[in-house]
Amino acid sequence: MGISIYIIISGAIGVLIGGLLAGLFIKNNSKKIEEEARERAKSLIREAEITAEGTKKDKILEAKEKYLKLKSDFEEEVGKKKNILITNENKLKQREQILSKEMEHVKRKEAELDSKKENLNAQLHAVQIRKDELDKVTHQRITDLEKVALLTREEAREQLIEMLKDEAATKASSHIKDILDQAKLSATKQAKKIVLDTIQRTATEHAIENCVSVFNIESDDVKGKIIGREGRNIRALEAATGVEIVVDDTPEAIIISGFDPVRREIARLALHRLVQDGRIHPARIEEVVAKTEKNIDEEIIEIGERTCIDLGIHGLHPELIKMVGRMRFRSSYGQNLLQHSREVAKLCATMAAEMGFNAKLARRAGLLHDIGKVYPEEAELPHAILGMELAKKHKEHPEVINAIGAHHDEIEMTSMLSPIVQACDAISGSRPGARREIMDSYIKRLKDLEDLALSFEGVNKCFAMQAGRELRVLVDADNVNDNTAGNLSFEISQKIEKEMQYPGQIKITVIREMRSVNYAK
Repeated sequence: MGISIYIIISGAIGVLIGGLLAGLFIKNNSKKIEEEARERAKSLIREAEITAEGTKKDKILEAKEKYLKLKSDFEEEVGKKKNILITNENKLKQREQILSKEMEHVKRKEAELDSKKENLNAQLHAVQIRKDELDKVTHQRITDLEKVALLTREEAREQLIEMLKDEAATKASSHIKDILDQAKLSATKQAKKIVLDTIQRTATEHAIENCVSVFNIESDDVKGKIIGREGRNIRALEAATGVEIVVDDTPEAIIISGFDPVRREIARLALHRLVQDGRIHPARIEEVVAKTEKNIDEEIIEIGERTCIDLGIHGLHPELIKMVGRMRFRSSYGQNLLQHSREVAKLCATMAAEMGFNAKLARRAGLLHDIGKVYPEEAELPHAILGMELAKKHKEHPEVINAIGAHHDEIEMTSMLSPIVQACDAISGSRPGARREIMDSYIKRLKDLEDLALSFEGVNKCFAMQAGRELRVLVDADNVNDNTAGNLSFEISQKIEKEMQYPGQIKITVIREMRSVNYAK
């Protein structure tokens, strides 16, 4: 019993001592863990501070580099603008110096002109004094002659003029008639045959409009898009193409106005593409116009090459081929220039073949005769001379060069090809319907033609026929004989040449009809 109590007490004491030792161990271990956690936290904080400091320095360096770069770019831009300003200032100074020199030169010229003017006035005064003296002497001599001749000066002049006029008219009429008869015997029949055959074998076209183009649209809503806000799209299109866009009350239509058909075609095609695309604003307009211009240039070259192939012309310089293509978009008095040149080329080839000349060379000259009208730059020379210089520059045949330069008589003709080109150009341009003519001026020209013939004595009636190419004059048979009728046709032709302007030539036919009338009662 005593041993059991002892064992129980010993066990209890052991348990108590073990509990105390376990509590002490647990307490010491938790303190150690807490200290390790604190040390780790401090280590993490130090690492974070070091990392933050490095990041801060990097950002500061990056900001400084960006600032230095912006500062360098700004200083460079300022330097460029400063240089531009200095250059412009120097140019202005140079212009001021040039203007001042020119002003001094003008002042010197004015002083010289004033001096010359004074000298001229003095000389004119001296001449006037001498003229007065001569007039006095001349008047005295005329008075003396009138006393001797028993005629006044006016009477003597009238008698002399009448005598010379009758003699000259008789001799001139006889001489002209002989020349015309001789020329008609040898040349009229063959010339008519060649010209008529040439005209009949050539197809013709009528004049076309050459000032405006009409662009049709589906509705007025599209018209509003084309105009744009406050008209900005219209202004952008006009600035890019160089034409005038007329938007009026015409339903579903816009008028493109301009003297240059190439520009009108570019504007028309650009409008078509913009309407199809639907995006219409200034930037898009400039882009579409640039593409259209490139396409038109390619089309011009293709037209020139196709024309040369159709006419059988080979070896033409590429620049001349391009200018031939540009003829498609040019007109002369309403007649399409390319069609006119093709027509002249065919006429020249036909006429040259009939006369036994080189038809290929004539066709080449006919195609190129108006090449000066499509020269891309403004020039002060006549188009015939300009075309001759272009042909010479691109090493064309000398006869072709002369034919181009001489087809409007600017230079002397040196080959038989030149009059052929001139004649065919006149045939193509002067036929009825080839070129546009305002109706009022056309009727007035015919009326003036008839009035001119009616002003001659002995003319009863007059009729302008064949679009003003022929004038038929009916005269009074009792007052005008056969010889006078011949003189009358010549006088009418001379007066027409002096007083009227007309294309080609006008044939004057004087008709004298003698009628004998009796009555049976």
